[in-house]
Amino acid sequence: MHGFWGAVVGAFAGYLIGTFPTAVIVTRLATRGAVDIRTVGSGNPGGLNTAQVVGKQWGVVVMLVDAGKGLAGGLLGWAIGGDAGAYAGATAAMAGHIWPVWTGFRKGGKGVATSAGSVLAVFPIFFPLDTAVAAAGAIGVRNAQRAIQFSCVVWVIAGFVWWRADLPNLWGPDSSWGLFAFSVLGAGMILLKFATSGPLVVKRGDA
Repeated sequence: MHGFWGAVVGAFAGYLIGTFPTAVIVTRLATRGAVDIRTVGSGNPGGLNTAQVVGKQWGVVVMLVDAGKGLAGGLLGWAIGGDAGAYAGATAAMAGHIWPVWTGFRKGGKGVATSAGSVLAVFPIFFPLDTAVAAAGAIGVRNAQRAIQFSCVVWVIAGFVWWRADLPNLWGPDSSWGLFAFSVLGAGMILLKFATSGPLVVKRGDA
């Protein structure tokens, strides 16, 4: 199934994968049901809040599974709808994580870890640079949101350059306009989530 309907079905599959409430399940298991991560700490159901509330090892588990959601969304979308399905599935996985239907499109995560998995699936050539930029920014600034903003800007620029220059993308889909759309929508969703849920401040050494 390729073309428009392949992208639609790929997006639907990616979205459902993205809605899996990793942090909620992990924290409930880790605390035997005593903690709902959405009501403690920053209230964000993501890896950083889990690490701060429950423990660093549990935060790492959440980050890895959330990244896996983005990876799975992109790969499943690719299997369903080819290149268009891959970009649609990877993008929709982030949307599902940020705005899960099961909670009325509220109380989702910020999408950073899920975006990393999505990038690994459909824009693998950019993955090392994305990781390096985010890590360098988080270490170098007190406000982690600034690091994420910078990383998102670089992501969009890279998507545009790879699309227009038709550069190689390792094992990922062809560098078409879909790559640029994926970059713009993915970065835009993350920045919008941060803008509407308040700043994320991380102490040096905690990122």
